Amino acid sequence: MGLTLNKFDNLKAPLIVSEPPGPKVRELLKYTGPLFPKYIQPIMEKAEGIFIEDPDGNIFLDFISGRCVANIGHSHPDFVKALQTQITLGTTGITQNILRMMMKLNQVTPGKQEKMIFCGLSGSAMNDMAIKLSRKLTGRQNIITFAGSYHGTTYGALSLSSYKQSMFKGFGPLVPGIHQMPYPNCYRCNFKSEHPECGLACLDYLENFALKSYIAPEEVAAIIFEPIQGDAGWIVPPDDWVIRLKEICDKHGILLVAEEVQTGFGRTGKWFAVDHWNIVPDILLLGKSIGCGVPNAAAVVKSSLFEGKGIDSSGLLNTFSYNPLAAAATSANIEIIEKENLVDNSEKMGDYTLKRLKEIQEDSSIIGDVRGKGLLIGAEVVKDKKTKHPSIGLADKIVEECFKKGLYLTRMGAFDTAVLRIAPPLIINKEQIDSSLEILENSIRLAESTG
Repeated sequence: MGLTLNKFDNLKAPLIVSEPPGPKVRELLKYTGPLFPKYIQPIMEKAEGIFIEDPDGNIFLDFISGRCVANIGHSHPDFVKALQTQITLGTTGITQNILRMMMKLNQVTPGKQEKMIFCGLSGSAMNDMAIKLSRKLTGRQNIITFAGSYHGTTYGALSLSSYKQSMFKGFGPLVPGIHQMPYPNCYRCNFKSEHPECGLACLDYLENFALKSYIAPEEVAAIIFEPIQGDAGWIVPPDDWVIRLKEICDKHGILLVAEEVQTGFGRTGKWFAVDHWNIVPDILLLGKSIGCGVPNAAAVVKSSLFEGKGIDSSGLLNTFSYNPLAAAATSANIEIIEKENLVDNSEKMGDYTLKRLKEIQEDSSIIGDVRGKGLLIGAEVVKDKKTKHPSIGLADKIVEECFKKGLYLTRMGAFDTAVLRIAPPLIINKEQIDSSLEILENSIRLAESTG
């Protein structure tokens, strides 16, 4: 992709000219108060492709895509042009771009069945939508979700989440009827299994204990799940887990809701993460990268679920649902992914990155696990590999050291774990990955040596 700023053309690595935070950024930070208690992310002056330039002229490589938002990179010229064109045409009412967006989403989302598409402004709102829709469509009240999940911060989404206690402490009571189940974290099995052929004890708990004791399956409207658990630490479930979860839903007439706010639009080397298991969910939730920075989100629902229901949409939509500017962003986003074969690039560059990270893991005493699909990869930081005790302190040292050298990544992890979040824009190439991993490896070595 040709970038509009010459200084970014063919740039293979970050460029630090003034150790961050530089003087201009330090001046700006005086006025932020508690909003940025620790400076470990670039203040954006300009951003193009995979790079972010701050006011001091430092150019950072964005290794997290704005938290899985900028899958096509920052300020793609075709994307910018589409937004400019729509602004000149109007920003309210039903436009061709809205219809084009719905057509495109129908084409790229899983399954050939007829679909209904509901739009809003955030992934959080779509998680709320999933609660409302599943209860309305089934006449049932209970929702099952999974411990460690992050679904958002509106009341419904917050009630589904359990990423960390600080998310919801003090906000209760939350939405009732939501039940948390164990997610399959094979590196840290909740059932202490040391064998890969564990028989999916986590799903045994759901099916043979929860659904036979304190949750009546005929009262469960939906199971809402992340096909790859996100902020918990990019936790990839065993292949059989997703397939069996679908079977449980089918057996009891429970709607399967795949929350792909972070994993969608090529991030995992497939258009959507559920495509890895050939699963077609009843409801697919989308956000973040759907608009590449322009607020938009969608719930893609099997049309057959509405047959004979006569559901009024007045409780589902709002003023900015199907916003023309957001629709233009989504249409352009999908077209760029298709035109530039970014799903394939995500798979190829993801395989390469995962292989390189596993090589770093072998020589490291503090990288306990490396996992992921496509360009969605987590490296779990531990005090030592034998005990697997997590080390937030070491992870933060790695993040800070990378930042000083111009590589922007973050730390995440539920249950007090510490996982490096690696998810660069899907346009990244091998040379840029190599330069990034060199910085990361050196930062890991420094954290190891200094403790």
